[in-house]
Amino acid sequence: MKKSFPGIDPRAARRRFERAAATYDESSRLESEVAARMLERLDYFKIAPRRILDAASGPPRRALGKRYPGAEVIALDFSAGMLRAGKRQLFGRNPARVCGDLGRLPIAAGAVDFIWCNMALHWLSDPLPAFREFARVLVPEGLLMFSTLGPDTLKELRAAAGESRVHAFIDMHDLGDMLVAAGFSAPVMDMELLQIEYKERTLLVDLRASGQTSARADRPRGLAGRRLAERLRARLGSRATFEVVYGHAWNARKSASDGKTVRVFKRMP
Repeated sequence: MKKSFPGIDPRAARRRFERAAATYDESSRLESEVAARMLERLDYFKIAPRRILDAASGPPRRALGKRYPGAEVIALDFSAGMLRAGKRQLFGRNPARVCGDLGRLPIAAGAVDFIWCNMALHWLSDPLPAFREFARVLVPEGLLMFSTLGPDTLKELRAAAGESRVHAFIDMHDLGDMLVAAGFSAPVMDMELLQIEYKERTLLVDLRASGQTSARADRPRGLAGRRLAERLRARLGSRATFEVVYGHAWNARKSASDGKTVRVFKRMP
């Protein structure tokens, strides 16, 4: 990367999502919108995956299973609360739920055909280990598709609250370089700027209810106080900007499997 970024405290991030499991679905408007746009992009790919990894799934959803009804979907997240919050499907197979970290996937090498990762990589201090794990568990020429946040995200909140209270986000060109370093071929990266209007619900309410308040390792500790709250009310407008980065690439590595039958993953109880 061209610049160093403050690390993410993984324990703090997990605590935030555990607390927000019950309110995540109703407050994660951006994640739902980006997921819908990613599904539209799948129209350009002729794939018929047998097994799909929904990496950092949050509450397991039906969309991938509906699109590929013959596939087994594995919903993986580091928050057990998020996995249990997913609504059970009335028909068809429910996604298998697996609790684990993106940097150390509890999945066998070459076990999945397609990896979907929606709006999660910006919760990692360094996405490269996750990309390497994605390449390990994908079959040869398997597809990775992901979305994440770029540097212009929450610029209004950063200006109002201060740099140290908002996550820093990696440029899409650096993410493309990481994909190549991890063993992917033909990476394609693009981005778009989205603005969300906040009326009845405020940006801060949605961020808190969806578990997405700052988990920077160098974040200020302790109570922020009335002064910060007043400053945010005075400076924050009704709109928030999000730079959404999209990427996809194909696994260029040979399978690490020795051809023997392996247990793909350990299910949650």
